[in-house]
Amino acid sequence: MNYRTATWLAWSLWALSVTLTALSLLLLALIRSHPGTHIFDWWLGNSLVVIDATVGAVVASRRPENPVGWLLCLSGVATSTSTFASQYAIYALLAEPNSLPAGEAMAWIAAWTLPIMNGVQVFYLLLFPTGRLPSRRWRWLAWLTVAYIVVGVLTAAFSPGAHLGALGPIRNPLGIEGLTQFYKAVLYTMSPALFLAAAFSLVVRLRRAVGVERQQLKWLAYAAGGLAISSILLIITIALDTPRWYEWVANAIVVAVTPGVPIAIGIAILRYRLYDID
Repeated sequence: MNYRTATWLAWSLWALSVTLTALSLLLLALIRSHPGTHIFDWWLGNSLVVIDATVGAVVASRRPENPVGWLLCLSGVATSTSTFASQYAIYALLAEPNSLPAGEAMAWIAAWTLPIMNGVQVFYLLLFPTGRLPSRRWRWLAWLTVAYIVVGVLTAAFSPGAHLGALGPIRNPLGIEGLTQFYKAVLYTMSPALFLAAAFSLVVRLRRAVGVERQQLKWLAYAAGGLAISSILLIITIALDTPRWYEWVANAIVVAVTPGVPIAIGIAILRYRLYDID
């Protein structure tokens, strides 16, 4: 892919992510004008995905040979699609019933996007900073992540609780009773395990790396450490019946640290002021 094509494609994906995020916020404003209507739980954190999309577009247009930039672009598209579908379904089915077409279809789309979002994030951590696996021995993790995405999407697409209850009373129109527990088991066990394995791959890289690559990894290590802790706190709120104040704190921490990962990746890959990290 030449640089002109890469630039056009990268910024097209960025424009799609930003447009969907902007439409999601517009729908949120309309939903808030109807008191008592359920508010999408993850709207704020998901809206920050424009940072992923922006960093991804910059990296992909300047380093098109490195898949990490493209994975950041895909993360932006997947997350913004999930947010838009969720807000659309809430508005069309709860705030103003029958005001927009295909509300149930959007609820179904929102139901199965989370495994894709998680899988893409695992992949760009696993491939950072070179765009390649640490070694052939890590192929198992790449294939396991693909399996997680496939199984997660299939079970989520037919689990009754749309988006793990983030859409309030809205149910998955294609839900089959009994699949929700299996989907939660896959999500709550596989997702943390994959992120931990990807984090360990970064530790292995760091131990072997020298020079510029070592500095690149240091940038991500600081950001990834905060993300790992915040992710565990957030998973606890989903898996257990936690107090409302704990949910607010966990979400606030996630919102605060999440942008640090794509920003650190962008700085590291573009090699901007790498040696200032220490």
